[in-house]
Amino acid sequence: MKMSDIPFVTTDWSTIPVEVHAGDSGEATWRVQHFGPEGNRIRVRMVEYSPGYVADHWCSKGHIILCLAGEMETRLEDGRVMPLKAGMSYQVADGAEAHRSSTATGATLFIVD
Repeated sequence: MKMSDIPFVTTDWSTIPVEVHAGDSGEATWRVQHFGPEGNRIRVRMVEYSPGYVADHWCSKGHIILCLAGEMETRLEDGRVMPLKAGMSYQVADGAEAHRSSTATGATLFIVD
């Protein structure tokens, strides 16, 4: 990830429109901002998983994810399960390891990809 051509800016996440994405169960609500030039854009999201959320796909996109509240589990394609609790983060590169997230209780995440 190369961050270029991004002026200093603040984000009031409460003013960003909500996108709702259904999971296999539950839903994820996203508030999304894009920064940088086309072809090198960085997506920054505030994401909330409802209790009982299970992602509807395996993801191969790279992310930096910080769990702000709640907790979730991320299952890797090789079967490993990685817990993520408030105050923890994970980092994974594009195409490195397919992953799929779920939460029993709900979670709030800050994601950069």
